[in-house]
Amino acid sequence: MYTAVEGARVPIRMWADPASVEDQAMRQLHNVANLPWVHGVAVMPDVHYGKGATVGSVIAMRDAVSPAAVGVDIGCGMSAVRTSLTASDLPDDLGKLRRRIESAVPVGFGLHKTPVNPAKVHGVGGWDAFWKQFGELHTGVQELHDRAARQIGSLGGGNHFIEVCLEEGGAEEGRVWLMLHSGSRNIGKELAERHMAVARKLPHNADLPDRDLAVFVAGTPEMQAYRRDLFWAQEYAARNRATMVALVKLALADVVPGTTFDDAISCHHNYVAEETYDGVELLVTRKGAIRAGSGDLGIIPGSMGTGSYIVRGLGNDSSFQSASHGAGRRMSRTKAKTLFTADDLAAQTAGVECRKDSGVVDEIPAAYKDIETVIQAQTDLVEVVAHLKQVVCVKG
Repeated sequence: MYTAVEGARVPIRMWADPASVEDQAMRQLHNVANLPWVHGVAVMPDVHYGKGATVGSVIAMRDAVSPAAVGVDIGCGMSAVRTSLTASDLPDDLGKLRRRIESAVPVGFGLHKTPVNPAKVHGVGGWDAFWKQFGELHTGVQELHDRAARQIGSLGGGNHFIEVCLEEGGAEEGRVWLMLHSGSRNIGKELAERHMAVARKLPHNADLPDRDLAVFVAGTPEMQAYRRDLFWAQEYAARNRATMVALVKLALADVVPGTTFDDAISCHHNYVAEETYDGVELLVTRKGAIRAGSGDLGIIPGSMGTGSYIVRGLGNDSSFQSASHGAGRRMSRTKAKTLFTADDLAAQTAGVECRKDSGVVDEIPAAYKDIETVIQAQTDLVEVVAHLKQVVCVKG
């Protein structure tokens, strides 16, 4: 159940202990809740401070949207696929499988030498119509078409990952899943930053407590332009994940011939959707939150050593039918690098085939909140379908 935090223009409903939230994040939440366009704010149990708007927040606005409340990785989200394999079907040398995945999917700042052939992305059509829309995007990104095309099907860095997981508990104990986390890559970032710059200069945003909360309002050309680019970037992110899923499926089937796959589960967790609550049409921004409508399947990952959850939404309107997007960070990347070493990372990821070098120490499990606690805090938002534990983790 949530705790109602008073003191702002609209109540802030929190599925986290308010006393555990950083002061910076609480200030952000109050600043958002005081905006004149805001209908309501819901805060997820993985909440933490973020640039512009708090990560783990759901902001419902009337006739307005804040690009910083979406974030720069527009459409970032998760995909998961259950396979026909069980643990005993996997090769003894999981390093071979990790290397095969890494050869199929560029990581970090990498991109494909040539765009991935859409024929490899089974079940995903409409590519010609999608790319035709590129010429209508912000003029500042027009020279990035080639890069955007070659980054479709690439992972990125930071907290993005590809994993091979085993289901734990229940009738499907040991079942192999594929899972990945990524977004709209460089093109989403470029679009977001350009629109944020436009929003900051608009007169109605002059007196905001935080310039990063600048909004676009309905009926303006700036709002129209942002919505066009926003929804295109959200589709880019979904297509990027679908392409990676296809490439990882091919990689796994190459290592274990005859593997078959269920339909993918996919969900954004940095995005905007048009939804109706309390009889009011709203623009609902989820920054670090997934949609958890009744029956909606979602994915809530932990860290690179702790496992993840497949969940089903319960349709709780109090949270604007939302749930957390992961465990959430409990410390900054800089602090994690200060506190922990590569040896610590190796110890905390024992049993997982993954990078264990200083380049990913900022992703060490101890830098994240406890995923079990986060799941327990939102039993009125989602129900658990499956608990997964990674055995292979690919990071950028």
